[in-house]
Formats: sequence, structure tokens, C-alpha cells
Amino acid sequence: MKVENAVYPTADGIRALADDASSTPIAMLNLLKFRMKALYKDGRADDVSGLEAYQRYATAMTKIVEREGGRMLFAGKIAGVVIGEVGDLWDVAAIMEYPSRAAFQRIATLPEVRAIAVHREAGLEGQLLIMTESR
Repeated sequence: MKVENAVYPTADGIRALADDASSTPIAMLNLLKFRMKALYKDGRADDVSGLEAYQRYATAMTKIVEREGGRMLFAGKIAGVVIGEVGDLWDVAAIMEYPSRAAFQRIATLPEVRAIAVHREAGLEGQLLIMTESR
């Protein structure tokens, strides 16, 4: 199994969500790996950890998602692997629920989300974002 951390979804992946007319709620499992120290591409001298930078994003993003009909289901530190094996563990797992795939796409592309993404990018070394739906 190939695992590749990334910071942003592909354009094709986002477009596919927008085109999906399903009204089934989805939950996004975020596996997050943080930088030791935040790295702001705009060069700001902000001496914070990657986790602290990401928390700036997460606090604002949670408010946006809740305003748009979604909700935070869970967030917690990853303590270990019980089944399977990976080289490096992610730091945090978080699950956010969205009303639909299209709602996720719309929220993810809001101008206000783009504005706070600077903190997400500065804090993350990489992540996996796994879409789930109830059966």
C-alpha cells in the first residue's frame, strides 16, 4: 500500500465532489502530521509550532463548518497503531462531518477558507484526508 501525505487535494478530486449530487452526509477522517516549527511562506517571523499554527486554522475552520451545517465529531492525539504497520505515525486524527460531498467542496473553496489556509499550510507537514459515508 502506498501512502503519500499531502497538504492540498488535487483539483480533479475537488471537482468530482462538486459534481456529485448525492445528499448523503459524509465524514472526513483527517490524519495530520505537523511540522516541528511552523513555516509561513510569506516570511512572517512567527515563532510557533506547526501544531499551534494549525490550531489557528482549525479554530476558524470549525466555526465555518458549523455555520454551514457540518460539525466536528472527534479530534485526538494518535497514541499508536494496534493493527498494521506504518513508518511514521501521524500526530492527530480528527473527524469532521459535512452535509454532503458538494457541501464539503463548497466550504473548502470559500474565500474565507482560502484566507485562513496560510496557517494550515504553515503548520502541516502533510495529511491524509479520507472520505467516509454511512452505510
